[in-house]
Amino acid sequence: MMKAVVAPQPDGAEELALVERPVPAPGKGEVLIRAAAAGVNRPDVLQRRGLYPPPPGAPDILGLEISGEVVAAGEGAEQLLGQKVCALVAGGGYAEYCIAPAGTCLPVPEGLSLVEAAAMPETLFTVWSNLFERGFAADGDTVLVHGGTSGIGTMAIALGRLFGLTTIVTCGSDSKCRRAEELGADSAINYRTQDFVEAVRELTGKGVQVVLDMVGGDYLPRNIACLADDGRHVSIAFQRGARAEIAIPEVMRRRLILTGSTLRPRSVEFKTMVADEIARTVWPYVEGGRLKPVIDSTFPLAETGKAHARMEAGDHIGKIVLDLSS
Repeated sequence: MMKAVVAPQPDGAEELALVERPVPAPGKGEVLIRAAAAGVNRPDVLQRRGLYPPPPGAPDILGLEISGEVVAAGEGAEQLLGQKVCALVAGGGYAEYCIAPAGTCLPVPEGLSLVEAAAMPETLFTVWSNLFERGFAADGDTVLVHGGTSGIGTMAIALGRLFGLTTIVTCGSDSKCRRAEELGADSAINYRTQDFVEAVRELTGKGVQVVLDMVGGDYLPRNIACLADDGRHVSIAFQRGARAEIAIPEVMRRRLILTGSTLRPRSVEFKTMVADEIARTVWPYVEGGRLKPVIDSTFPLAETGKAHARMEAGDHIGKIVLDLSS
C-alpha cells in the first residue's frame, strides 16, 4: 500500500484527502517510480475544484510531474530499472509510487536535486512544445510571456536566455517585476499599473514575434495588438475566460497566426516525441548546470492543501513542490 492525495470534493483545498491505495504495477512500456518529489501545477488546483477532470485512463490521484527512482519496469522499459528520473505523467504524481510512460522519463543528472527535477517536466514540456514548436520562437525573436514569475513564466525566461530570445514578461507587482528581471527577463511590465500593450510598443517599436498566453479572455485582442506582422499567438490557458472577440481583418492584413494546445490529453506517443526533442536539445543544458527550475517552496505530502493554498494566493515565484522525503 502507499499514501496518495485525491480530491473527493471539488470545493476547496481543505477537501484534499490523504488516502491509502495499492501500489500500482507497470504495464508494457511503463515504469514504477518510488517518488521523491512531485511538482504542483495549476491544473492540479483546477482538478481539485472539479474544473479539469483527468483524461480517460488517468488515476484520480492528483499530480502531473514527479522525480524518483525506477523500482519496477514493464516489458520494453527494463533499461530504466534503478535509474533516478523525472517524468511527465497524466496523473498519479501526489503519491509515494507512480506509474510513468518510459518515453516521458528524463534522467536526473548530478547537480540537480530530486526536488528540482520534479519541478521540470510539466513547465519544460509545455514551454518547449508551445513557445518553440507551435510559436516557432527562434534566435533573435522578441517574445511576450504573461505570468512572468509563475512556473511557466520562469521556465520561459530561462529557455529564452539559452536560445537567444528577448523576453518581455508581465507580473502583478513591482517586486515580482524586479524578481523576473533578476531571473533574466529583459523587461518586466506591471500589468496592474501599466498598459502592457503600450509598454510593449515602447519597448519594441514594432511588436513581438510571439505571445505565450495563459490568460485568455479580454487579453486576446490586446495580445494581438502586441504582435508584429507575421506574429504568432499561442494560448495555453484561459484564466480570464474562454471567449474573446477579435478583428478578423487585422489577422488577415498582418498575417498573424493564432494557435494553442493542451498537453495533458495528448497521446503518450506525442509526449515521447517531445521528450526526445528535449533530451537532444535542452537536457544538455540541465546536465551542464545551466538550466534549473526556480523553486518557490516545498511541502510534505500531508500538507498538500497548504501547497494548493500557496498557489491560489498567487504570491509564489517559480515552482511549488511536494517533498515526499519530508
